[in-house]
Amino acid sequence: MNVVVTNNFSQYSDHISGILKSFSEGGTLIGSGSRNVVKVFGINGQNFNFKSFKQHNIINRHIYKFYRKSKARRSFEYAQMLLDKKFHTPKPVAYIEYHDFVGLTSSFYISEQLEDVNTLWDVFYNPAFEDREEIIRLYTRLMFQLHENGIEFIDNSPGNFLVRKENGSYVLYMVDLNRMKFHSLMSPERRLRNFERITDNTEIISIISEHYGLLSGLSASYCFRKISGYAKSKKTRLKIKKILKFYKFFLPLKR
Repeated sequence: MNVVVTNNFSQYSDHISGILKSFSEGGTLIGSGSRNVVKVFGINGQNFNFKSFKQHNIINRHIYKFYRKSKARRSFEYAQMLLDKKFHTPKPVAYIEYHDFVGLTSSFYISEQLEDVNTLWDVFYNPAFEDREEIIRLYTRLMFQLHENGIEFIDNSPGNFLVRKENGSYVLYMVDLNRMKFHSLMSPERRLRNFERITDNTEIISIISEHYGLLSGLSASYCFRKISGYAKSKKTRLKIKKILKFYKFFLPLKR
C-alpha cells in the first residue's frame, strides 16, 4: 500500500485509513457509482470527498504499477500543480494505492468537499440561471488561461466544473483532473478542439466563441465554426460507440 497525505491534512491520516477499511458500507454516495465511486465522509466536522477509481483489467493493473502513474496519483499531483498556478480546484488531501504482485488493485483520491456549489450543467441548461452569461464568459476565460499555460484539460465537460459564489464573485473549480496533457505551445486548432466535450448548444458555443476570440485574437466566426465542428464530430463518435456497444451486447444472445 502506498499512502501520501499532504502536510496540511496529516492529522487526518488515521481517520482516512479507518474510512478506507469500511468504504463500501459508509459515506454519502455522489452520483450513480456505476463507474468510479465517489462518496463524502465527515471527519471532525469537516467533509471530504473520497473517489475510488474503477478496477482495471489485469494488463492495466500491471501498467499502473510499473509504467504509469495511477489515476489517483495524477489527480493529486495535477491538483497541486493547478493550485501552484493559481487555478481553483478542491484542495488535495491524499492519494492511496493498493498493490499485489500483479499490479495496482485499487486507488483512492481524497480532496476537500466543496459545499454550496452548482455545476456548469446547471448554468448551461437553465436559461434562467442568475448571471448565466457572466459565468459562461468566466469559464471561457479559465479555458484561455489554461491554454496559455499549455494545459489541455481532456475531460472538459460541464460536470467537471463547480460554480460557487464567494465574496460577491463567481469562482470556477475544476474536478476530475486525472486526464491532462501539457504543451509548450498550443495551436489554435488544438485549443478549440479542447471544447469538443463541453456542449453542442449553438447559443452557448456562440458566447464562448465571441469571448475566446476577444481573448486570443482569433475571429469569433472562426472559433464558432471550429468548436461547432469538433462538437458535432464528437457527438457522432459517441453515437457510433453506443451503437457498437449495443450490438456487442446483444449479438451473442442471438446465437
